[in-house]
Amino acid sequence: MRGRVRFLDTRPLRSSQSFRDLWIGTSASQLGGQIANVAVLAQVWDLTGSPVGTGAIGLATGLPMVLFGLLGGTLADTVDRRAVVRASTVGQLLAAVGLCAQALAGNRNVVLLLALVAMGTTCSALGAPARRAFPVRLLPGDQVAAGLALTNVSFQAAMLAGPALAGLIIARWDFPAAYATQAVAVAVSMLAAVRLPAMRPEGTGAAGGRRRPKRGGWRIVLRRPTLWGSMATDLSATLLAMPIALFPLVNEIRFEGNPQTLGLFLSAVAVGGITAGLLSGTVTRWRRAGLVQLSAAGVWGLALACFGLAGSLWLALGCLAVAGAADTVSVVTRSALVQLETPDAYRGRVSSVEHVIGVAGPELGNFRGGLLASATSASFSLVVGGLSAILAIAAVAATNAPLRAYRTPPAAVKPTAPGVADAAAAAGQVC
Repeated sequence: MRGRVRFLDTRPLRSSQSFRDLWIGTSASQLGGQIANVAVLAQVWDLTGSPVGTGAIGLATGLPMVLFGLLGGTLADTVDRRAVVRASTVGQLLAAVGLCAQALAGNRNVVLLLALVAMGTTCSALGAPARRAFPVRLLPGDQVAAGLALTNVSFQAAMLAGPALAGLIIARWDFPAAYATQAVAVAVSMLAAVRLPAMRPEGTGAAGGRRRPKRGGWRIVLRRPTLWGSMATDLSATLLAMPIALFPLVNEIRFEGNPQTLGLFLSAVAVGGITAGLLSGTVTRWRRAGLVQLSAAGVWGLALACFGLAGSLWLALGCLAVAGAADTVSVVTRSALVQLETPDAYRGRVSSVEHVIGVAGPELGNFRGGLLASATSASFSLVVGGLSAILAIAAVAATNAPLRAYRTPPAAVKPTAPGVADAAAAAGQVC
């Protein structure tokens, strides 16, 4: 039995049909999204031949995520979350069909392409907080972390397989086939959403009728030390030690700019994340989620500082794999802690804050790393960033005793009908 604990905990897939449907739909959507990301990048480059054009993709995705993610949190705490996810998934499907149609029509207008990308991202942002709140309502409290680990493994697998699959599809059938693949994947996700049970926030009746939430997600987070500490830990790691923008420069300086090596950098992070996910059975059963997240975030910073000093390719890839594994452990434990610590009535808004931090932190971290490297060197930026992240995480740990002491509940009660007390309501009293 002890040997089995070390591997991926698949109890959520066996114990909950609804979670299994959600996981299948989310996994399909993630794979389709990775394929579409590569297709959009390639098509924009084909239309513009300019790094400014490809950089505009970041604006078309990042801005809607930030602007509409918080609105999605309010919706998730006001109306049936299943309805929010259904409607937002329909919007994503329409955007995917639109991308396929413009490719079939031979579109040469990059503004139209980016507008469709922004439409899909907007719909995704509106539904993301409600979708994030599902596992804690569908699973017993002691399986929430395991369910999030399963979701993270599917995401890492999509990151690893999606770009390669996109390359094969585009090479053989061109852009329309890639976008059509995404549309099929989103349709699978929509079917899964249709099968989900009603998921009304606590305090709403069968017909809704909830008043507009008066407190925003940020105020709720700041009132709970475990929440702001967990999110500050994540922000410290990503804002101060995000390495992806520096990959091309490191590759050029140390490895002769080989494009295959650049691909290996990205793959190494994903391989580390998948490995950690597959061996996450032990981690998801540890109740000291706060300490686990703090430790994993510290390992992330240390691994990236070592990557900045690595002279050989294998050592560099090993450091990135360790960083990817630490990132997976940190993300899974943070997500479980946030969901379990947040009362259901506020879970949508808090999830939207978590989502915005998860999107903005890495993007700003890449920008910071690039600026510092342009003024100094890639190695200096990576080492200083990694060590700064460790110091910031240590400061959070030193000043936030509730986060250090936090323990997940051994077994929380899963609500079976609207109005039944949610697991997180009880977990919110735990320090």
